[in-house]
Amino acid sequence: MKIKLLNSIEKYGLLDALSSVTAIFVGLLAGLIIMFASNASQALFGFGAILTGGFSTMNDLGQVLYFATPVIMTGLSVGFSAKTGLFNIGAAGQFIIGAYAAVLVGVKCSFLPGHLHWIAALIAAMLAGALWGAIPGIFKALFNVHEVISCIMTNYIGTYLVNYLVTKTVFDPLRNQSMRVMDTANLPRLGMDKIFRDGFIVSSANSGIIIAICFAVLIFIILEKTSFGYELKACGFNREAARYAGINEKRSIIMSMIIAGALAGLGGALLFLAGSGKAINVVDMLAQEGFNGIPVALLGLNNPIGIIFSGLLIAYLNVGGFNMQLYNFAPQIIEIIIAVIIYFSAFSLLVKGFIGSIIKRRRGL
Repeated sequence: MKIKLLNSIEKYGLLDALSSVTAIFVGLLAGLIIMFASNASQALFGFGAILTGGFSTMNDLGQVLYFATPVIMTGLSVGFSAKTGLFNIGAAGQFIIGAYAAVLVGVKCSFLPGHLHWIAALIAAMLAGALWGAIPGIFKALFNVHEVISCIMTNYIGTYLVNYLVTKTVFDPLRNQSMRVMDTANLPRLGMDKIFRDGFIVSSANSGIIIAICFAVLIFIILEKTSFGYELKACGFNREAARYAGINEKRSIIMSMIIAGALAGLGGALLFLAGSGKAINVVDMLAQEGFNGIPVALLGLNNPIGIIFSGLLIAYLNVGGFNMQLYNFAPQIIEIIIAVIIYFSAFSLLVKGFIGSIIKRRRGL
């Protein structure tokens, strides 16, 4: 009976789900401890606000979808590259490069009709992100430069390059940020502005979340159902064996980073074309959405479908965390709690390995 139970856990992916749930539980527990240390009398009330704030109103629920969209895309970027044996820590640079391309098209290409303007902006973002992602891929494939090193460099180069380009092309000096895109460049709302609202307060939810989910499903199909995806994963598992089997290792590395870059670039477009009024700030700071894609991918165990749920979870905690300020917690406490939860997402790998070793020992009995 025990052996059958263990086999079922492994067969149906319950081990992966259990490890992620454990990571979430440990992270929330650590966050609760921090809250007790900072304000014990209000800790439980503040913690409850985090757990329930994301769906306290329809507007909050819409904001969850809005904030989840870019991190799902950057999570897909990191997770896709990880499936192919690469660590794309350059999602932040690819994200902001794609965002700039989308904003540039959204501001300058007024000649495009409304039904094509936002589509052209999305395509431009994907192409720009793909180009930026190709750089560490080429260095890895042709010169054996570790992708982490080149990705870190392209992150900073991309950030400062976008700052320069924004000031030269689409700069709004009154706000020290990029100009707002035209209305025709914003993503369609598809009626979400009527659903996710609280009286006169309208959330920023839009069709971006649908696009993100569709891309997650597409990436899953590519990885699991196509020979192209099989080649990419085979190269990631064992490059020598893949080369012996006739797989072009260099092409696989470059293509993996191109696709990862395109996904991150699209995430930038979906954030800045949401009609929320958000613009690219000219600051010396890497895009946080790019780095948030790493824990989202880690918590989702690099599975495209799992990344959807982990992205929603991170966004939910962010939105719910704002309500915690009603209980006399400083805003910085929110960031600390989210950071602790993100940090403990790495714990899922430890749990998975531990439970996996138990299954192997039980089978040997």
